[in-house]
Amino acid sequence: MTVTLLLRESEVASLLPMDAAIGIMEQALAAFSAGAVLQPVRQALVVEPHGGYLGLMPAHVRGGAAEALGAKAVTFYTRNADRDLPTHMAIILLWDTETGVLLAIMDGRLITEMRTAATSAAAAKALARTEAGALALLGSGVQARSHLEALRLVRPLREVRVWSRTAAHRDAFAREMGARGLHVTACGTAQEAVRGADLIVTATSSPVPVLEGRWLSAGAHVTAVGAPRPDWRELDTYAVARSRVFVDSRAGALAESGDLLHPLKEGAIDESHIKGEIGEVLAGTVPGRTSPQDITLFKSLGMAVEDVATAAYVYRRARERGVGREIEL
Repeated sequence: MTVTLLLRESEVASLLPMDAAIGIMEQALAAFSAGAVLQPVRQALVVEPHGGYLGLMPAHVRGGAAEALGAKAVTFYTRNADRDLPTHMAIILLWDTETGVLLAIMDGRLITEMRTAATSAAAAKALARTEAGALALLGSGVQARSHLEALRLVRPLREVRVWSRTAAHRDAFAREMGARGLHVTACGTAQEAVRGADLIVTATSSPVPVLEGRWLSAGAHVTAVGAPRPDWRELDTYAVARSRVFVDSRAGALAESGDLLHPLKEGAIDESHIKGEIGEVLAGTVPGRTSPQDITLFKSLGMAVEDVATAAYVYRRARERGVGREIEL
C-alpha cells in the first residue's frame, strides 16, 4: 500500500517563504541551463469557445540531493477576472524518482504565483542595476502583488507606481499596498508609470503591447511575464529591439513568446538577439548587463522545472513538519 500527501494552498503558503523561493529558482534555472533537467516544451491546448488554455508541464531534475520528478497541469482563463475567480489555477503532482510512487498532490496556483515572481527576482538580481529602486508595475493583479513582494527582497525600492487598464483596479491595488505600509502611486497611463523607472514589470493579460520602447530610460530592466501565447505580446518591437534580451528557455521562447516572435517575423531582430538563458547568467557562463546604460529584458514564460523544484521543497518541509493529509488512491 502506498500513501500520497495532499497539500492545500494554505498549507503550501505556510511552507514556502518568498526568500526561499528565490533561492530555489536560482538553483533550478542554473540546473536547467546546465543540462541537468529533462523537460519538454510545455504542451498547450486552447479551450474554445471559452477563451481558456490548458498547459501540461512535466520535468525531471536529475542527480544529487535536489533530484525530483513532477508535473503541473495549469489552466489560464482570462474571463475569470470578471467571475471573481483566479485566472490561473493549477495542480502539481510529485513522484518518487526511483519507484514512480506518487508522493504528493498539491495546489499549484500559489506555487505558480510565487515561483513566477521569484524567478523575476532572481533575474533582477542578475541583470538590474544594484541601485535600481523605481519600480513600475503594468498590471494590478496577483502577479503585480507577488512581484512587489519578491523585488523588495532583491532591490532597494524607493518608489512604486502601478497602472492597469481599469482605474478601479489600480486604485484598489494602491490602497491595498498602502494598508500594508507600502506607498504605491496609481498612474493614469502606462507611460506615466514607466517614465524614469529603472525596474518595469509587465504582468497583464493583454494580447497587444502595453509597453513602448520609447518610454524606457537607459539602464532600465524590464521583466515581461504576461503574453504566454505566440499570438500575444505585451511589448512593442522597439522595446525588444533596444534591449539585451534574456529568456528562461530559448526553446520555449522561440515556440511560445509573442513578444519575441513578432519582432522576429518583422525582421527587427534575429535569434542572436537573445543573448542567453537566465540560468546561464546565474551560472556565470553568459554575461548579463555589460554597461550601466544597457536596457535589459527578461522574458519569462515559466518552466516545469520551476514548479517541480518548488514542489519538492514544499514536500520536504511538509514531511519535516507533519503538514498535510495522507490519502490512499
